[in-house]
Amino acid sequence: MVLKKKKKEIQVDAFFLDHQQLEKLQRFSKAEEQNLASLLLHCAQLNNGIQQIQCIKKIMPLMEKMGQNSACDPMVKACLDILGETYFSLGAKNPLKKVLASSLNGLPERFMTLAVQSFVCCLRDELKTTDVYLYRKVLDNLSSCMEDFSLGTMTLNILSSVLFLQKSLLDIQEENRKNHGNHVVQTQLMHDLLIAIKVSMMLVQKLQENIQGSLWKHHESFVWQSMCSLLKSSTNFLMDAALLQTVQTTSGLAVILFSKTMYEPAEELPSLVSDLLLGSIKHTDVPVWFLSNCGTLCTEECPDSVLLFLCHGALAMLEWKNGSMGENGEKLLLDIASVLLSLSSELKESSMAMSLSRILAIWTNSAQAALVSGSPNLKIKLNGNSDIIGKLLEYIYTHWEHPLDAVRHQTKLIFKNLLQIHRTTITGSNEKSDPFFARLIKHLLSLEWHVKGKYASLGCLVECVGTENILRLDRTIPVQILDVMNDQSLAPYASDLLETMFTNHKAHFTLSFQESTWIDQWHDIWVSPLLVILCEGNHDQTTYIIDYYLPKLLKCSPDSLSYMIRILQASADANLGSRSTRGALGALMACLRTARAHGHLELSTMMSSGLVSTECIKQGLVHQHNQVCIDALGLLCETHRSTEIVSMEEMQLIQFFMMYNLNSQSPSVRQQIGSLLRKLFCRIQESSQMLYKLEQNKTKQELLENSTKRHPLGILQQYKDFMSSVCDRLFEVLFPGSSHPTRFSALTILGSVAETFSVPKGQAQVFQLDQEIDSTRVRTLIQCFASTFEEVKVLAFGLLMKLRDVAFNLQDSENLDLLFQAAMDLSTSTKPYDCVTASYLLNFLVHHKGLQHICLGKWLEHNPQMDENTLVSTVEKNTLAVIKLLLVNVEEEIFQAKKSLLQAAASFPMYGRVHCITGALQQLPFNNLTLVAEWKEMVARLILMSYKLSAVVSPVVQSSSPEGLIPMDSDSESAGRLQMILHEIQPQDTNDYFIQAKILKEHCKVESEKLADHRPMDNICTEMRGKERQTCDVTAQMVLVCCWRSMKEVSLLLGTLCKLLPSHATSEPSDGLITVEQVKNIGDYFKHHLLQSRHRGAFELAYAGFVQLTEMLSRCNSESLRKMPVQWLSGVLEEIKSSSTLCATRRSAGIPFYIQALLASEPKKSKTDLLKMTMKELISLAAPLNESPSVIPQVHALNILRALFRDTRLGENIMPYVADGIQVAILGFTSPVWAVRNSSTLLFSALITRIFGVKRGKDENSKKNRMTGREFFSRFPSLYPFLLKQLEVVTNTLNSLFLLLLILGRLYPSPMDGTYSALSMAPFVPFIIRCGHSPVYRSREMSGRALVPFVTVNEVPHTVLSLLEGLPDSTSPCIRQNNIHGTLLQVFHLLQSYLESKQLFSLGFQQGLGDIIAYKTQGIYAYTHSFILISGMPLFGFWEEMNRVISDSELMSGIPYSSAVPGLIQYLQSITKLVIEVLLVTAGSDIQSSSSPVAKKIAKPPLSIVHLLHCEFHEVRLLALEAILLWLKQINSKQIAEEGGGVLCLLIDLEGALLTMALKEINLQCFCKVLEILYTMDLRNVLPKTECSIKMNPNELLTWSLNIVDTANRYGLSDTLAMWKCVVLLLQNEDLVVRDAAAEVIQVAQSEKKSSKGTEFALRVVNAPMALDLTFGILCELLQQWGEIRAGVPILLEWLLGDKDDYLFDKGEVNFWAEKLTHVRQLSKHLLQLISMTHLTLPDHEELNQLSRTALDQAQLVGHLLRVLPPTPEFSKTAEFTRLAIQNERISVCLKILNLLKSDDTCKNENPENY
Repeated sequence: MVLKKKKKEIQVDAFFLDHQQLEKLQRFSKAEEQNLASLLLHCAQLNNGIQQIQCIKKIMPLMEKMGQNSACDPMVKACLDILGETYFSLGAKNPLKKVLASSLNGLPERFMTLAVQSFVCCLRDELKTTDVYLYRKVLDNLSSCMEDFSLGTMTLNILSSVLFLQKSLLDIQEENRKNHGNHVVQTQLMHDLLIAIKVSMMLVQKLQENIQGSLWKHHESFVWQSMCSLLKSSTNFLMDAALLQTVQTTSGLAVILFSKTMYEPAEELPSLVSDLLLGSIKHTDVPVWFLSNCGTLCTEECPDSVLLFLCHGALAMLEWKNGSMGENGEKLLLDIASVLLSLSSELKESSMAMSLSRILAIWTNSAQAALVSGSPNLKIKLNGNSDIIGKLLEYIYTHWEHPLDAVRHQTKLIFKNLLQIHRTTITGSNEKSDPFFARLIKHLLSLEWHVKGKYASLGCLVECVGTENILRLDRTIPVQILDVMNDQSLAPYASDLLETMFTNHKAHFTLSFQESTWIDQWHDIWVSPLLVILCEGNHDQTTYIIDYYLPKLLKCSPDSLSYMIRILQASADANLGSRSTRGALGALMACLRTARAHGHLELSTMMSSGLVSTECIKQGLVHQHNQVCIDALGLLCETHRSTEIVSMEEMQLIQFFMMYNLNSQSPSVRQQIGSLLRKLFCRIQESSQMLYKLEQNKTKQELLENSTKRHPLGILQQYKDFMSSVCDRLFEVLFPGSSHPTRFSALTILGSVAETFSVPKGQAQVFQLDQEIDSTRVRTLIQCFASTFEEVKVLAFGLLMKLRDVAFNLQDSENLDLLFQAAMDLSTSTKPYDCVTASYLLNFLVHHKGLQHICLGKWLEHNPQMDENTLVSTVEKNTLAVIKLLLVNVEEEIFQAKKSLLQAAASFPMYGRVHCITGALQQLPFNNLTLVAEWKEMVARLILMSYKLSAVVSPVVQSSSPEGLIPMDSDSESAGRLQMILHEIQPQDTNDYFIQAKILKEHCKVESEKLADHRPMDNICTEMRGKERQTCDVTAQMVLVCCWRSMKEVSLLLGTLCKLLPSHATSEPSDGLITVEQVKNIGDYFKHHLLQSRHRGAFELAYAGFVQLTEMLSRCNSESLRKMPVQWLSGVLEEIKSSSTLCATRRSAGIPFYIQALLASEPKKSKTDLLKMTMKELISLAAPLNESPSVIPQVHALNILRALFRDTRLGENIMPYVADGIQVAILGFTSPVWAVRNSSTLLFSALITRIFGVKRGKDENSKKNRMTGREFFSRFPSLYPFLLKQLEVVTNTLNSLFLLLLILGRLYPSPMDGTYSALSMAPFVPFIIRCGHSPVYRSREMSGRALVPFVTVNEVPHTVLSLLEGLPDSTSPCIRQNNIHGTLLQVFHLLQSYLESKQLFSLGFQQGLGDIIAYKTQGIYAYTHSFILISGMPLFGFWEEMNRVISDSELMSGIPYSSAVPGLIQYLQSITKLVIEVLLVTAGSDIQSSSSPVAKKIAKPPLSIVHLLHCEFHEVRLLALEAILLWLKQINSKQIAEEGGGVLCLLIDLEGALLTMALKEINLQCFCKVLEILYTMDLRNVLPKTECSIKMNPNELLTWSLNIVDTANRYGLSDTLAMWKCVVLLLQNEDLVVRDAAAEVIQVAQSEKKSSKGTEFALRVVNAPMALDLTFGILCELLQQWGEIRAGVPILLEWLLGDKDDYLFDKGEVNFWAEKLTHVRQLSKHLLQLISMTHLTLPDHEELNQLSRTALDQAQLVGHLLRVLPPTPEFSKTAEFTRLAIQNERISVCLKILNLLKSDDTCKNENPENY
């Protein structure tokens, strides 16, 4: 049974009649019977729009019953008049309007004349409207009359309407001009204008339908003149670039529509449009009326945007079907394509690029329509091999990875339509063998899989040629696509393509084969590779495959699930996975989870049929691999039906899961746990509602039989018990010292519980969280505010707000007072995070009704009038009082800080108070305040306080050296610098604290005497008065932190206050809580501090506040405020130009932030005039034409540009300036001034990220952050000549190559590069080749990469040969190694690219390359590296030459040098790599089985692997060992077939050499690698060779290996337990890798336990929390097996008690994961079980007696330390309180166990859970 969710209730605004209308209806209505008037009267008196709709629907049935003569009844006339007035008064989006129109469409014919008269009268009145701002209503009414409303259409007076539209278009345009700069009003007018144009188009179309003949086309007729006026206005709008683009686009449609309506003869219209688009119009051939109205289109050179919109108009408004336009139409179609393609290289602005792609897609649709009845010539012109289609493909290849999603989507549509166009042109031919399709498939498959456009294009081709035809080319395509799915950005594309392919493939098999014999073949292709990856793939890949691919596969073939489960079940127990792989068990969990979530299986069916066992799910729930845990949990929580009953097994498994998985360090895992459990709670809630209904309606009991056999009330009780136990567990883990992940998880889940089970009162509820809450739990939640992680505070606060009624009822007055006192103390703490805690405490307490009476009475004077005002909310009253108190405090502290900033920083930093004020303000509903006057006064005081505080601290953050304002030494030089700084920040700091010693003696006695008369100060700054004899270090950092945080809080407070300004603000102070003048002053404040602050923390946070101000200004209706951003921007740009005193260091400090805030506030849909103006100014400053005496403006401009290009809010609007930015950065890099070069480099880095995207991985050369050369230069065409010119300049000097090569190296070649691109890459090649001769290594390396995209694939062989021929001969007198190295690097990268592109070497290329290598290799060491590049080429001659090179190398002849020779090690490593490659090739079956003499010669390499192992250089030995280990692992994992020689022959007889090496190796890396190899090898082959190799028998070898690990000969119990304690400690390590490695110890122990005891299932591959629990269990079992319980238990109790230093001192690094009490509770649980099972008593055990005395002493000490803590130690002494609370529980548990052991009459059935 599925309960349907309630639909969202539709809100309908009711209509109301005026007094006159009501009187008229009352006059005609009859009390005794319902007539039309009484029905309307009743309808008008309803206040609910939905009810009015029901009433209106009754009108027509009533009128149909009225007699024939009723049309003469005045009542009917009056009612129809009122209906007409009502219709035209309703808003366009009101459902009532549509219902009324629908009803009136059924009006009986006899009433139609009356109705038309009424509606005509109403519409006439509407058309008399003269207020521009009311035009929108009239336009909406006109539009409504023409939309499926027959009465409305009859009502229309075409002439009057056209006249009104003509007037409205002109009036709106003029009003828009008057309101220039007012974005809010202009946006409204733009939309009105848009509607007016659309309505005029609708009206003209009606004109064609309703006015017969062509009389109206006489030029003297009124209609014609009005049409001319509309055409002229539309043309003006089309040409007006200041209008919104949507208005221009619609105007383009209107121009073509109006021209089509007016132009005669109609068949010549396509020619006219063609001439307009091509700019070839002849005035003599054009009608005069067209020239007079559209003259600007004919006489001027049309802007590109206008041409684009005209193309759109022609495609949308002309008829392309049925060949109605003839040859002229076909020519126009081709001309439009030509114009659009030419525009694609010009229009780079994002909005234009989107429009162009959309219009091209429309063109493809029009072309398809035209082809159906088109001429043979058109089919030739639109064939896939034609020029137009070729250019369109070029457009597709260039834009299929465009940064705009809309462009990418349209590109896909264009490609899909192109295929359909080609199919239409070849109708009757075999599509699957068509050369065009074959060529496309070949090109697409040759692309690399990181190209996103490849996927959608292949998907389109699959629909044309079928999957089978593509698989014939490469059967590994499915595996290749699955391999790509480790990248989340590619996974959706890959899964969509796979879905298209396997769905098509299944359909093909179904049609081709009658029986289902094909399913195995289908499984082999699409399912088997999936299972392999799920078991062994990496985390990301398997996750994305499960999320994206698996559901689609099961949807296509649900029956495949049984196949998958059968395969996975067979190996689930053997292959449990690991911390890095899911294994078969994890894959099974994932498949079952997906199947259940999508309705393919139910859990009860799975478990009853044996598909999965409870033990198997348990193993999954605590698996070491996070995602296996999540999948197992998802299997329990996710169902297809939200009302499915939750079984007892599921609830028990969920409880088991929550014992061991709340402490996850991974945020994503925590998020998934919270999400899945929320789904479970929702399922419990919804199924409980179903159960309540079933219980109420016993007759429907049979409906429950299918889902459960349990009684509904019994299930509901189980639900309640389960939820109660869940809450118990969640509150239990919020113990002192619990980790942040645990707290986050617990609070998140509790929040979900509170939210899910909060239903309206009166509705039956299975569980309520507030019933589980007591005072202890409320205190636990409040203590979460003390967490140093703010997200924990946020969650705790949110939960307390949901439970605030219960929470406050459980708190007494004394406790509330203590909490308030703690909050006030924390608000002035010197620890920055304490003020955040104070803010949350205060925000919680202000909801308490008695706060003022309980807490605030002793701080502030009570205002009884406020209590009497019952309209004022509790939160508002309390917030006002708290802010007032905080303000009084901070004002006094500012006064003190003026006397001594040092003392303020050390004792009462002011930022905490301000932070609390801002926090309190942010939770107030400012639009619903009652105490407006009080708040106005408060806001004014807050602003004044902010200015005062800023004046005190700003000199520090505006100092030229804010970080070192107070020198910490006393030498004369520092003192001199100090005096300079003091002089700089005068007059604020006039005291002598700065020149005294750094130890500040706090004497506040005098100050407190002076302040004795001020009552509010009795409780202020108690810290200051209470520390007469205390000293504290005041460092420069403390002062700086105090100052910049104060500036931060002031900025955020002012930003918050700015939001209080109403959007309709005027200069009157009564309009809002803040006035326009105050906002202006705040703006000036931000401007001053952003431009003057030097400390990043200060200006970054000032920016955050300033953004809030600028966003408000952009929406404000006040003209003076709205113009402020423009004025500020102009002012700062002028200031930058003038080389002012603005900070030029620190990346221009706050200046970029200031300009960013101003530009980001500009409305997104505007023309971004501010951005355009700013970018123009900055680019001109950043690349000055003339040499300026000062470079400071240039540095500022570069820094600001960098910030703007990094700002994501500017989005695609910044992209048109990227090319200029690149030019500026590259030119700046050549500057002789370091500051310019530095800023240019930073700008260049930002631009690289903006162009190529954020670098996600560590691979510098990843193609994910690259693009093809064609795509790059088509997006930034101006860079083509610039980069070419710069490259030519720098290659002459080989200086400043870096940036050029960096950007060129980010490009890569594409097999799709065609012949249509006008930008040839060839001119770059010679210059890049010359860059390879640079003396800078990095430049040579980069030149090698940069060369690749500029050499087309077919040119690679020729270029490689040319490069190699340019190398010097070994006999040359002058050999430049740098030149050789650079050339070889270029050869390397070219060949690498060539091989990756899957091109086959031509025979000529192979021979030529072999000859050149053979000719050039004599005596030049640097070539060695290049030989490895060509490994894999089937050239016997080449490999023979390689053997000769190896024979001549120093590895054979001996090395006459010491290791100090530069480059020797690298050379030897290269030679070694070459040897390993040659060994692999020569061991291959191709050469071993060949009968060729050359092959036989190659098969005997000059060096063996053993020779490498004996080399004196450890670098060579290490490479050889790594190769051996890799080969062994490949053999063991069956990646290499065991038969047929190959790698196996390379490993023959290596055991002896490795054993010898193990004894003699002195290099630790090599030694470890040897041991790893010996461990990997089969000991049956190793041990027999010990006698002859190292003169040891096998036992001696094993003894030797054990001695390596530890020199101890034997272990005792204490030693054994010490090792186990190490395991326990490692299981609590903060590093996940360490914990997982330690958990493998438990895996071994559990596996041994399973094999020895023969248990069916044992938890083996488990996470650290589960492993820790198992460790204590295993340890207790071992003590029993060894008979060492009496000796072992005291040692375990010592572990339990811990060391005294653990709670007295904070030792070592902080561990944010480990939880001491978790460890204590698990250990005590197992000890109690052990004692209970063995009935152990140790009454006279000496060790226990000593331990008992120690525990009692510690208990006494801890009790004393807890008692002397302050009243709220969890906030004031958090660390000490936590340590003592932990130790208190440890001691308590230990004493309980000790007492149990001392008891002689221990209860045999003692329940350990009681402890």
